[in-house]
Amino acid sequence: MEPESKKPSIVPWLLVILPAWLIISASFALVKYFRDEKTAAVEEAQRFAQSVSAESLADDLKKIVNVIGERHSGKPDKLSATASMIRGVLGPSNTGYEVKTVTGPSDFPILHINIPSTKSDAAPLWVLTSYDSPPGSRGAERNATGLAATLAAAQALAADKPERPVHFLFLPHANEPEAPVIETTLIASELIGPTPKAVLCIEAMGDAETLILSSRDTTAIPPVDFADLGKILGAEVVCLGEDTDLASILFEMGRPAVRVATRPMLLPDEADDKLPFAPTLASSTGRLIELVRRLSK
Repeated sequence: MEPESKKPSIVPWLLVILPAWLIISASFALVKYFRDEKTAAVEEAQRFAQSVSAESLADDLKKIVNVIGERHSGKPDKLSATASMIRGVLGPSNTGYEVKTVTGPSDFPILHINIPSTKSDAAPLWVLTSYDSPPGSRGAERNATGLAATLAAAQALAADKPERPVHFLFLPHANEPEAPVIETTLIASELIGPTPKAVLCIEAMGDAETLILSSRDTTAIPPVDFADLGKILGAEVVCLGEDTDLASILFEMGRPAVRVATRPMLLPDEADDKLPFAPTLASSTGRLIELVRRLSK
């Protein structure tokens, strides 16, 4: 009698195939996950950038940095040219705002525009930026990108009907140490008044697409969902031990000021003449516009 033939066992094969299949399927799942995550991030950036004319934004930035250049009291014609540019971009013949001039401690104007609200008694939102640069620098991030982003935000919001008043203020002195920075900021503080909803100080917007919101007291940042716009950090992280930025000075004057930027403050010896990548600035500016809209409700 012939011995019974043994059937081949599939167990060893399963022990080899199943782990391999699990590894391969997990790898495909991870690749798909990261690909979808990257696609979502790109789509989100494009969504914010679409609220801004990137071409117009880049053009304004080139005018500020390359055509006007250094903007401070040592070059009064350049600082005056920047003020004229702000009036021209936002004034009646272009965006349609009435650009008010507030007398400052020097010959350079503080410029003020506002968007009327549907609830005039609601606490106002203030958006501040500076239009000067440090001596010896074209001031790309101090503060041409902040100025260009704020101009674009004011243009994008011109047709809005916010629930609370929204004010934009353009200051001639914030980045030049020898200028009357404190006196200028004191006038801004008096204009803001004691009970604003929030005070946003815009600067350094060209380094990344997402925003960094910081304050000497993070409770000064209103409780609005910022998850898709950026992150909140303490001022000590972004100001690098300095308290000379606009938000810090206003905070010392009792105003709930928040620095809005895409990077920490520049170091004194840091080069600052290079134009940022225009799509990056467009995306961060789109987030600024969305931030203002959320806070104006």
